[in-house]
Amino acid sequence: MKPNYKRILLKLSGESLAGDQKNGIDFDTVLSFCKPIKKLTEAGVQVAIVVGGGNFWRGRSSGDMDRTRADHMGMLATTINALGVADALEQIGVDVRVQTAISMRQVAEPYIRNRAIRHLEKGRVVIFGCGTGNPFFSTDTAAALRAAEIEAEIILKATLVDGVYDKDPNTCDDAVRYDTLSFQEVLEKDLKVIDSTAAAICKDNNIGLLVFSIKNPDNIYTSVCDAGIGTLVTN
Repeated sequence: MKPNYKRILLKLSGESLAGDQKNGIDFDTVLSFCKPIKKLTEAGVQVAIVVGGGNFWRGRSSGDMDRTRADHMGMLATTINALGVADALEQIGVDVRVQTAISMRQVAEPYIRNRAIRHLEKGRVVIFGCGTGNPFFSTDTAAALRAAEIEAEIILKATLVDGVYDKDPNTCDDAVRYDTLSFQEVLEKDLKVIDSTAAAICKDNNIGLLVFSIKNPDNIYTSVCDAGIGTLVTN
């Protein structure tokens, strides 16, 4: 199958990296995600990745803790995941760079847009950690922001369900999956596929969003080649 896109941004949740163990990093699971990513790079697709941190820390579940501090802890969790994914990619021969929105030069490059684009043009995978570097913004918003900055053609959001539904398919047997949606519909119907800030960034910058299941890791490659997978959200 021939890829439909030249430059993509892949959004991986922290929970997906934990596999069946539900927390921390399961490296066998991470390696299973990295193999189709390598296949994409070999096909000439430029791949950037934004990772969440929910397998280690969720700021919104931190009770009475100061929200800003809780979000900073979440940013550090995303860096752990970024380094873990980078290590797995390197183990299978993929050239990769980690860039973080909060400076930590001993372990990663600082986020610099032009440098990130240069890495992509050289065929390197670039992993963005620390979200946007600011509290009160989700990693979905970070994915939308980075996609706009690097001029990615589409955001691929790998989830534990096979698309966007009108209600939670895990609790509602009558949930209906959408094949296509507009960002306006996502906002008006308050669909929880991404937060409203991320949806607005995608809408304003005309960046497509494809939501698909990562339970089959090969979907990471298939989603770039097959228009029939998951739910496609556009303007």
